[in-house]
Amino acid sequence: MDKIVVTGNGPLNGQIPIAGAKNACLTLMPATLLSEEPLTLTNAPRLSDIKTMSELLASLGAEVSSLQDGQVLAMSSHDIHNHKADYDIVRKMRASILVLGPMLARDGHAVVSLPGGCAIGARPVDLHLKALEAMGAELELRDGYVHAKATGGLKGAVHEFPFVSVGATENALMAATLAKGTTVLKTAAREPEIVDLAECLIKMGAQIEGHGTSEITIQGVDRLNGATHPVVTDRIELGTYMLAPVITGGEVECLGGTRALVGAFCDKLEEAGVAIEETDKGLKVRRAGDLVKAVNVTTEPFPGFPTDLQAQMMALLCTADGTSVLEEKIFENRFMHAPELIRMGAEIDVQGGLATVTGVKRLKGAPVMATDLRASVSLILAGLAAEGETVVSRVYHLDRGYERVEEKLGACGAKIERLPE
Repeated sequence: MDKIVVTGNGPLNGQIPIAGAKNACLTLMPATLLSEEPLTLTNAPRLSDIKTMSELLASLGAEVSSLQDGQVLAMSSHDIHNHKADYDIVRKMRASILVLGPMLARDGHAVVSLPGGCAIGARPVDLHLKALEAMGAELELRDGYVHAKATGGLKGAVHEFPFVSVGATENALMAATLAKGTTVLKTAAREPEIVDLAECLIKMGAQIEGHGTSEITIQGVDRLNGATHPVVTDRIELGTYMLAPVITGGEVECLGGTRALVGAFCDKLEEAGVAIEETDKGLKVRRAGDLVKAVNVTTEPFPGFPTDLQAQMMALLCTADGTSVLEEKIFENRFMHAPELIRMGAEIDVQGGLATVTGVKRLKGAPVMATDLRASVSLILAGLAAEGETVVSRVYHLDRGYERVEEKLGACGAKIERLPE
């Protein structure tokens, strides 16, 4: 197991290329199960979660090849000979549940283990299951597995989610492409990853309208074909690296970024006193003054402030001028990075879903532990601005969602290295 050592080294300057979106790629990959023809994804991120999904698909009978240094994924599901997604693979990553809808839609049966992943709340899969039941699936939970069948195939339905769920929208959207008749998904998620999935499915021959809005209509077709599709830019990696020059000083251009992907996040940064410039290559970011201003943040479904940028924003606000309040409304237990930031000298008070952060003059390096994916990178950001050395352990979380962090930050002047524990 590795650790990352960060030493505060002043302002960062340069360019950081932003990878394809992890959350989009993990959704696009199971779409290969919907067709016997090849699906090729370009601009794929090189992450451990992508390897895990590749292993899962291969265990079901799909062929998955990683080309061009991992940035192209060539997949073929012409022979799905196994319809059971085993616990040993699924437990590593919550996105594994996304093979359920495609297998059920294509072959009428599937057995999928209940998933694992980061420990940031219950994140139940019942919203996925209720949507599939609305399309006629018969489901049974037994021995930690979802046993699903759709005798005669799935059928179109009108289904309204009780609240917005990205994963449940994705699973239902994929399943509905091969269902008989028309499916209408109400209170659907609007995230860019949903739009990216829909656009890929349309290339494969699906009939979808309304993606990017809260109501998606899908007219089922008999079969889908193959396609080649580029994975959308990772808006969470984009937001994370936008914070690097803000927390340290300097100016960084995030290549491939667009404001449309992180609009609410940009608005909040500008409120805090950050200058953001759209260029022909991406987004250029710098801190306008000596200190950022305290701001209040509430996480919301897209197009609101992303929950996946809350931990990183908290790291920034630890040295802001004044007191900020962060309200987490998406997942419970998502302030586990707060005690680690406190070890670095931050002043944070957590009460339920609210965290009150009072800015301090300077953070101090300390040994800290990553508790989940986004928490891990928030500690690295804090370490960039801290006095002395910060040692972040358990960085296997980091490798699930960020590729080559040391290279990208190091190229802009950060003093950062990966070492064995």
